[in-house]
Amino acid sequence: MRPVRSLVVVMAACVVTLAGACGGDDGTTKTSGAKTVTVQAANGAVQVPADPKRIVSLSPTHTETLFAIGAGPQVVAVDDYSNVPANAPRTKLSGFKPNAEAIIAYKPDLVVLSDDLNGIVKALEKVKVPVLLEPAATKLDEAYDEINDLGLATGHAAEAKKVVDGMRTEIAKTVAASSKAKGLTYYHELDNQLHSVTSQTFVGQVYGLFGLRNIADAADKASGGYPQLSREYLLKQDPDLIFLADTKCCGQNAATVAKRPGWPDLDAVKNKGVVELDDDVASRWGPRLPEFAKAIGAAVQKTQ
Repeated sequence: MRPVRSLVVVMAACVVTLAGACGGDDGTTKTSGAKTVTVQAANGAVQVPADPKRIVSLSPTHTETLFAIGAGPQVVAVDDYSNVPANAPRTKLSGFKPNAEAIIAYKPDLVVLSDDLNGIVKALEKVKVPVLLEPAATKLDEAYDEINDLGLATGHAAEAKKVVDGMRTEIAKTVAASSKAKGLTYYHELDNQLHSVTSQTFVGQVYGLFGLRNIADAADKASGGYPQLSREYLLKQDPDLIFLADTKCCGQNAATVAKRPGWPDLDAVKNKGVVELDDDVASRWGPRLPEFAKAIGAAVQKTQ
């Protein structure tokens, strides 16, 4: 479990450095005349400019967050999978195969990413580019914490808090209105090869808020929360609800699954309990998370 990333401004340096090196009453640290803030991210305590002007995001989730908290005008480049919002400065930069030289070409004063692939964090740190590594959340509180991290790092702490408070409220209302979910079983589909998620994953924990029971839990032996189910196992479990998170990637929908061998006999198919999700909304842990919860809640309301 990662430690909670509380947004901390480091002031201890004032104790051990010359008084002239540390700045004032606004909660920032002044180093060589430049105001900075320190965020405790997965790659340690990261010192970033208090008001970065050239942000590069290599994470679709964090891109959404940056724009949601009002830091959009500070973003100069995002990766090729960052498709929300539509006006994000999308480039050929890759979050899966990050290239330090390509990133540096945008002259960033802050890089935000969710994976440290190809040693990109160290590569950027070598050239003194501040990097915030904020990995995929495993719990709701971690998702909220990362939004707050980005808020302080970009000078939008108040806006980030407002976004988080709104998310908490919306999700709580949706769950409260869906009390009929308790005891219902579900299957969450990642692709048409029947890969799924268990209750131990972030996605599974969102379903858990509703009291839904995950049929994939018993099938997870050594897949780290992402088992591939067999057709026979799924048909035997006969879930009350089927959530398709592969409508974009694999072109799946209620009609296509109804044509699969044996699937027409499933209760979820017969009772119109097949829910077509937006792949992106169902896989990202950012500000659109309440939309995912609402999709689950709406499906529950139709079952009884």
